[in-house]
Amino acid sequence: MHRSDSQLDAEQTVTTSAPHVLHLTRGGTSVVLDLDASPGPSIVHWGAALTGSTPATLRGTAIAARAQRVSGGLDATPALSLVPVAADGWFGTPGLEGHRDGNGVSIRLATVDVQAAEHRASIALADAEADLAVRVELRLGPSGLLHQRLTVRNTGTTPYTLQSLLTTFPLPADATEVFDTTGHHLRERAPQRRQLGIGSHVRESRRGRTGADSAILLAAGRPGFGFERGRVHGIHVAWSGNHRVVAERSVTGDALLAGGELLLPGEVVLAPGAAYSSPWVIGSWGDGLTALSHRFHDEWRARPQHPRRPRPVTLNTWEAVYFDHSLERLTALADAAVSVGVERFVLDDGWFEGRRDDTAGLGDWTVDREVWAHGLHPLIDHVRALGMEFGLWVEPEMVNPDSELARRHPDWILRGRMSLPPSGRQQQVLDLSIPDAYAHIAARLHALLDEYPIAYLKWDHNRDLVDAAGGPAGAARVHAHTLAVYRLLDELKAAHPGLEIESCASGGARVDLGILDRTDRVWTSDSLDPLERLENQKHTGLVVPPEMLGMHLTSPVVHSSGRTVSLGLSGAVALFGHFGIEWDLTTVDERKREEIAEWVALAKRLRPLIASGRVVHVDGTEPGIDVRGVVAADTASAVFTVVQTASSAAYPAGRVRMPGLDPARVYRVQVRMRDGEDAGQSPLEWAGAEIVMTGLELAEAGVRPPVQRPQQAMVLEITAAG
Repeated sequence: MHRSDSQLDAEQTVTTSAPHVLHLTRGGTSVVLDLDASPGPSIVHWGAALTGSTPATLRGTAIAARAQRVSGGLDATPALSLVPVAADGWFGTPGLEGHRDGNGVSIRLATVDVQAAEHRASIALADAEADLAVRVELRLGPSGLLHQRLTVRNTGTTPYTLQSLLTTFPLPADATEVFDTTGHHLRERAPQRRQLGIGSHVRESRRGRTGADSAILLAAGRPGFGFERGRVHGIHVAWSGNHRVVAERSVTGDALLAGGELLLPGEVVLAPGAAYSSPWVIGSWGDGLTALSHRFHDEWRARPQHPRRPRPVTLNTWEAVYFDHSLERLTALADAAVSVGVERFVLDDGWFEGRRDDTAGLGDWTVDREVWAHGLHPLIDHVRALGMEFGLWVEPEMVNPDSELARRHPDWILRGRMSLPPSGRQQQVLDLSIPDAYAHIAARLHALLDEYPIAYLKWDHNRDLVDAAGGPAGAARVHAHTLAVYRLLDELKAAHPGLEIESCASGGARVDLGILDRTDRVWTSDSLDPLERLENQKHTGLVVPPEMLGMHLTSPVVHSSGRTVSLGLSGAVALFGHFGIEWDLTTVDERKREEIAEWVALAKRLRPLIASGRVVHVDGTEPGIDVRGVVAADTASAVFTVVQTASSAAYPAGRVRMPGLDPARVYRVQVRMRDGEDAGQSPLEWAGAEIVMTGLELAEAGVRPPVQRPQQAMVLEITAAG
């Protein structure tokens, strides 16, 4: 999905013969543009494919969307154009704002050219008086996602300061309920809803990264929409820096979603002839959030760089050893890891020079010889001899003031004043937009990857960017820094084929499709508490396919919450993602290791399904019960989990449904893993054997779950009979 300007320009396009209406359709989606709308081209339909339409009916659809003049209003009610601006009489959020040293604030864009080729369009707009040119790119992906990007060019002779540039997606009139996510460290992507009345609902991230509290999806739909039903439209900004999303309804009857990069004051000043392109903003829709998310998953999996091989079961050492690095302890941990089936061993923080705690060393990316007298070779050789890949934790964008790098180059630290910004995790942020800083960090990473057979980098980003400028009294640098990070990731991948990279940012504070176009998974959250993870993983998965979500078994006492949890609960919750372990397995007895090995074996057997199937979340379950699953693309198999998050009001609980299968097909249903016993009750008749039901019966009638205590779970496997 990541395309450069040159790639887009190189694709064959044809100039249309000035049609009145442009119809793009693909992947079950139609986008209809009224090219004759006033004041400019307007999307009059974005949603279900209009399969029976003709040029005449599409023309009628466009005309029928136009608003009449009303008393007390302008003489012509403006349409919601692709780039709405104030000078056209648009009183809502503008698509484009800027000025020339405080002057030249008025913008009125006229259509210059329309090009279309199959599922995409490029519309050139210009304002000769303001000396601006705008190109609007629209394309439909194979699964029906609508991608939009705007490019602004300064055609004048003086600099132009760009203040805001947002892409706009129209909403149907009945989309009156807004859904987005918020959160914080250890509780990312918590859902929230509200009514969309007249006015704007604005969500911004000014953290210099996506943010733990960011709206991974801003959606609006029919009141009460859920995962299984209710028409809903949503957008995602594929950008890893500051961003803004807006849901808005105006008194003229127009409603919209808009999104783009949030530009800091003076951050983008276009010299004569220079241009700025917004991030891609991606829109999806569906009858329910599940259908909306399937479009994201299907298209993301179709990318040529998407991980194809089975996701290696990973053990990360952080919660096992923290900063206590010793060859003896880590080789023992590696032995324990391979005994349960681990395939990738990742050495976390603490391996580099001066790093005995989190107060020093960041930026000095050389192996600490006081701890590792012979470098990392003895550990890596041991890990690889056991048949596992080796991975390494890095945090290349950060620096501790107590480091050789900071002492030599204090001018490389992002700051807007003589004093440093407030610290976070005892660290500051390097300005990778400085060529020398970029070259230094790139050289250290290349040196590590050249010396050691490292298959995987856990790339962390443990603090927000504050007062992020290019030195005292300098210009804002979030935009430039983000582009530099993208360039560095692309460079490392190109120079080291097969290298995989995880995006981690205090857990899940940098989860977006901009970073995921360059990495292979995200660390979904630093919280491994299964009950907290249920909501987090559910809503991260609205956009990110499950095989790119890091999900690990936790130790019995959870590091982040102190909650004591069972292996069965932890395993069931970690199953629907990139499976791994965050646990000191050297402290585990033989019986427990065998149980862990069973979960690892199940995860390995199911991972082809997880990496290709469709995620299903079940609406209308009893409070205290969570039901979710993954159904194979050919509907021949599925796996579901039933998690008891709290005690149920009904005792025993009522039936739970398993939607998403072929209604006419007959399936075998079998309990594969069960957490705990029947809590003193008589056995559930069907749970100890195999039953058969049709897909329709599973979706509509469902099955009675066993009585489970709070924090217990079971795993069901469903396979087509015959």
